[in-house]
Amino acid sequence: MPEQQQWTIAATEQPPEWFIEAVKQHTPASSGIYAAQLLWQRGIKEHQQLTAFINYKAYQPASPFEFGQEMQLAIARLQQAYNAKEKIAIWGDFDADGITATSVLWDGLGQFFKQNTQLIYYIPNRLKESHGLNNQGIDNLAKQGCKLIVTCDTGSTNIEEIIYAKQLGIDVIVTDHHTLPAERPPVAAIINPRYLPREHQLFHLSGVAVAYKLVEALYQTLPNVAKHPLEDLLDLVAVGLIADLVQLSGDCRYLAQLGIQRLQADFQQPAAARRRPGVGRLLELCQKNGDRPTDISFGLGPRINAVSRIQGDASFCVELLTSRDAKRCNELAEVTELANTRRKSLQKDVQAQVAQKLTQLDLSTTSVIVLEDAQWPAGVLGLVAGQIAQETGRPTILLSTEGAEEAGGAGEAGEQGSRGAGEVGEAGGEITPLSSNSELRIQHPALALARGSARSVNSVDLYQLVKDQAHLLHRFGGHPFAAGLSLLVENIPLFTAAINQQLRQSLGSTTLTPTVQADLTLTVADLGKELFLELKLLEPCGMGNPVPKLLIQNCWFENSWHRNQQDWQGKKVQYIKTEFDIRDDSSRSVFPGIWWGHYKDELPIGRCDCIAELDYNTFKKRYEIRLIAVRPSVNSALTTRNSPLILDLRNQEHSGLRTQDSALIIEDCPTNWDDLRAWLRRCLTTSRSTSGLDNQQQLAIAWSKPNHQPPNQIWLTLVGIAKYLSRTNQLVTRVQLLEKIGISDQTLLVGIKALKNLGFTVKRQDRYLEFTWHPSDNAENFGEAAVARFLAAVREEQFQRQYFAEVPLSTIVAIASDDNYSASGLSQIQT
Repeated sequence: MPEQQQWTIAATEQPPEWFIEAVKQHTPASSGIYAAQLLWQRGIKEHQQLTAFINYKAYQPASPFEFGQEMQLAIARLQQAYNAKEKIAIWGDFDADGITATSVLWDGLGQFFKQNTQLIYYIPNRLKESHGLNNQGIDNLAKQGCKLIVTCDTGSTNIEEIIYAKQLGIDVIVTDHHTLPAERPPVAAIINPRYLPREHQLFHLSGVAVAYKLVEALYQTLPNVAKHPLEDLLDLVAVGLIADLVQLSGDCRYLAQLGIQRLQADFQQPAAARRRPGVGRLLELCQKNGDRPTDISFGLGPRINAVSRIQGDASFCVELLTSRDAKRCNELAEVTELANTRRKSLQKDVQAQVAQKLTQLDLSTTSVIVLEDAQWPAGVLGLVAGQIAQETGRPTILLSTEGAEEAGGAGEAGEQGSRGAGEVGEAGGEITPLSSNSELRIQHPALALARGSARSVNSVDLYQLVKDQAHLLHRFGGHPFAAGLSLLVENIPLFTAAINQQLRQSLGSTTLTPTVQADLTLTVADLGKELFLELKLLEPCGMGNPVPKLLIQNCWFENSWHRNQQDWQGKKVQYIKTEFDIRDDSSRSVFPGIWWGHYKDELPIGRCDCIAELDYNTFKKRYEIRLIAVRPSVNSALTTRNSPLILDLRNQEHSGLRTQDSALIIEDCPTNWDDLRAWLRRCLTTSRSTSGLDNQQQLAIAWSKPNHQPPNQIWLTLVGIAKYLSRTNQLVTRVQLLEKIGISDQTLLVGIKALKNLGFTVKRQDRYLEFTWHPSDNAENFGEAAVARFLAAVREEQFQRQYFAEVPLSTIVAIASDDNYSASGLSQIQT
């Protein structure tokens, strides 16, 4: 179970009146106070800064030649290739930043070099190859006659591979934004913003933006060659920038603003007239229209990333993003959507397995979570690691030994980046070979490798943390928030102990806890279109400029309901969402909201505090909040009582506890929260009718851990009983049936429907049930679906009973309580 979150409120400083008035000029429909507060606390404190931040037309972007001599060298080498009609290969990467960077170079360089003859591209296979260059791929390009490789979103530290390419007569231009090598590699040019000062407006460029700057420089150098405007590439740049884990400031923000406009304008065209029909079809499939950054971070980005996670080879995504053939793009978009559906299912499965393994860890003594499993698919480990890191407040490393390669094998697909809230994209990064372990691979060629992904929180520099254990690793790479790594399976225990010890020492007395920060405190009455348009001034949001988190206090929820999500083509995906209305004392009106991945029963009953994001649902055409965190309100407490309301006597002897003078006892394990709430209400009613609230009657949960029979065996038992009763003409009560079979009323009803499909007739006589069987030849086939529904109902019931057997009492208190009792009184726990 996730640890209790720590809530913090961002430090607020009232901006001066002149600044508020300046902000209001951009949001005349509202006061501008909230946007002004956010901008001020995020360092926008000058008039010129403000204007350039909000209005891209007032921003002066940097010249691509700010990269200095390296850009000059790159353009000179491309001009040489242009004049000599050399064959060029684009070497990309398989995440959203790498795919869009490859697409930008494919379309951009394609204005100067004929596609498919002079210009080709290569995307490594995530599941078979590493990020970055590899000798096998270079050999392949050499055989095709390539004389120049232009990398994008990768290549900075591939020293050995660059030397190898040079030996084959191939020059390399590196465009990248990842870790720099200790010395300049032997390349024709290396364009990497990390060579620039940190405060430079180009410093935070992602891979796709660096690729764009190279194309921009070529456009400026050869102005009369290109037939399509440079601006046509900006929509791809926006997709890669927002999907990647980079700070959206400086030119990053400027390019994203321009790109979103291009994306929206193209989507508004009739499908047949779109420049990028593949992007348009993807937006349709995820029910977005391209005008919001979240359309990329929650829509396009995850879908592009899903292809390599599931299939390994994501090369066709470049065609999807760049082809003008609408029919072909529709086909590729549907393949992409199917991959994303599969990704969601795998991610859900792995997350459940990781959660189970977490129950065996003592988080009070764990600083870095390191877990392994032979069945985990490597493609989704980064996403799950990001979720676990957010929930626990601890850096998380998940390793897969699935089909573990030998130490001398082809390499690993290292994972990078995550935004934490849902699946919002990834940051690229290279898996850096470790020279000390290169020798180890040769000496021990039969030892298996585990490979996996790491994610960080709480400002822990994960890259440095992993790098300090380099002597135990085979390969690694990444940045402070995310890393990919591989190591010998036998080294995992040593690695786990060492990295935990290292972080404990660096933290000292600091305790790691999951933290969520609110930016503004407001009421339900403040929510709506005016506030949305005001906060929209901050978009696009990302690293360094996150989506505003809104704290709403002393509120409550109404009309809540949840459902399983139906994915594309009606395919059932195992994730849920809860919809609700939120209300507080500020307004008579309610405001709609959504809580992804949660059931309605997890919403507190009564008054509570919540942290949420304000959004516009383009599908439902409404403004709504997206719930981030919720807890019982600290302001709704009444009287604190001296004894706990709920006693936890599960799996204990409780014969000395009598209902009439001590507590109401629940001995039957419930299957839903409503059953538990009904007992709690009974307890409250008894309290009020006897001694009053100050001398309340307690509720004792005293069920034992269930010992379940296999669902098939339960079905056979039910059929056997039904046949026996039919043969002997005996009657049976519902209670007798339930006790004999060990299922709930609701599941028994499903079972009786299944029996009817097998030829049984069930009649009610007073309190008794009468079974009559009229078997037929096709009864078994006719009832197959009904039996499947019964087995599913049994499995669901068993799952729920298992959950209630193990769920912490603190969770029961939080969910089962209502506003008639104080948060402090209900939180007293006795085990």
